[in-house]
Amino acid sequence: MTTDVLTRPSMRKRRSLILGAEKTAGHAIMIVLSFFCLFPVYWMIITSLRPANRVFEQSLWPTAASLDNYVYALGAIPIGRMLINTLIVSAVVTVVQLLTGLLAAYAFARWRFRGDRIVHILIALTWLVPLQVVMIPNYLIVANLGLLDSVTALILPHFASALAVLLLLQAIRSFPNEVLEAARMDGAGSWRILWEVITPNLRGTIASLAILIFISTWNEYFWPLLLSRTPENSVIQIGIQMFMSSEGTQWGPLMAASTMASLPVFILYIVLQRQVVSSFMKSGIR
Repeated sequence: MTTDVLTRPSMRKRRSLILGAEKTAGHAIMIVLSFFCLFPVYWMIITSLRPANRVFEQSLWPTAASLDNYVYALGAIPIGRMLINTLIVSAVVTVVQLLTGLLAAYAFARWRFRGDRIVHILIALTWLVPLQVVMIPNYLIVANLGLLDSVTALILPHFASALAVLLLLQAIRSFPNEVLEAARMDGAGSWRILWEVITPNLRGTIASLAILIFISTWNEYFWPLLLSRTPENSVIQIGIQMFMSSEGTQWGPLMAASTMASLPVFILYIVLQRQVVSSFMKSGIR
């Protein structure tokens, strides 16, 4: 009995030491991984500040920092117009995919109809089909509509997303049925339940999904490359590619344009980071 009393504090101390060591090791691993993730971004910014004759320097800070690459990039291509086009396309696609995803997910979660499982499977299968497979049919449709070299053509094929439907469907199915039944007993219809009960409680999931859709659309390259004819109607990814040619790559202006193209995505993540972390934590708990 006395031995047990004496050993318990030592066991607790040993356990606390083990937990502290595991926590320290976890923090060390996260620091190393963060370095590998952030260093390419840091190197992109530093390279954009190097003069043309020192772009291949290996120093961690430019010996002669300059904004000449940004001035050249702004004059070489209409970056402002391209950024606006990219922002419009990404924002519209994000909003539309969230809207169609919420409507479809609510229908699958709350209603039963003939062939609903078949439709659900078909939607899931479209997630496995890359855009490059349907690029030519989409191109022919857009061409017949007379929308080539327009911002509208960049948006049309992205009005619905299987990923949005599946993620929101899982989130809505995990929503307590008691709350929905109580709202229905209070006289709320399906439309009101979706927008006033379910949607406000899915802010984290919607925010994380919005970031995924926005970044995916922002980084889209092949579809704009196929449709664009003029820089004024193109997106920033095509503008970045213009600094790469058979004669060589203009690394300074290329990195300057890439830095300017990355800023909206960084700002979006900073604004919505709390919702994203909260969504991931809730997903992990479930």
